Amino acid sequence: MTLPALDPARTAVVTIDMHRGHLDPAVATMPLPAEAAARVTAANAVLVRAARARGVPVVHVVTGYHDVSEIASNPWWAAVAGTDATRANVLNHQLPGSPGLEVMPDLLEQGDVVVTGKKRYDCFAATDLDHVLRSRGVSTLLITGVNTNSCVLATTVAANTRDYAAVVVEDCVDTMDRTLHEPALAVLRQAFGWVATLDETVAAL
Repeated sequence: MTLPALDPARTAVVTIDMHRGHLDPAVATMPLPAEAAARVTAANAVLVRAARARGVPVVHVVTGYHDVSEIASNPWWAAVAGTDATRANVLNHQLPGSPGLEVMPDLLEQGDVVVTGKKRYDCFAATDLDHVLRSRGVSTLLITGVNTNSCVLATTVAANTRDYAAVVVEDCVDTMDRTLHEPALAVLRQAFGWVATLDETVAAL
């Protein structure tokens, strides 16, 4: 489906877990492959610069826990911890004091909003994201981040159910689960929102 023109006054970029915990190979506890991390970070940098130039707010949502019990209380995460799953290191991910909690430096500027303390895949769950967006008159979300088949998928579904127009910027999302990136985009495109390239998105703004 063709991406419609986007009204900058009603649009926001929402980056999901574009933090060092996924994207900085030196400190990441659940890393993307280094090449993928560099590529998705660079694409996001292009998008957020274009958004700011048009007066579009940039909102970064970052996972963070008070302690490991908040992670282990999820039965699935507790079950896969320490196995050969891609999320095997989940009980060590985004804990207090971790450098992984920092948004990638190329993506963060003064004036951006950082929503911290995301606990689950859905960025709206137990955060003030909805308030941040509604208070700014936002009705269209340009969604980016990690992972395509978990946090990006869950957040786009949640945005759709809240009647936001959701646009997933495909160059600006990626996943640790390498075979599931394209299937996740197919699910999103079919039922929950637009999937557009970075170039298409910037042009629509």
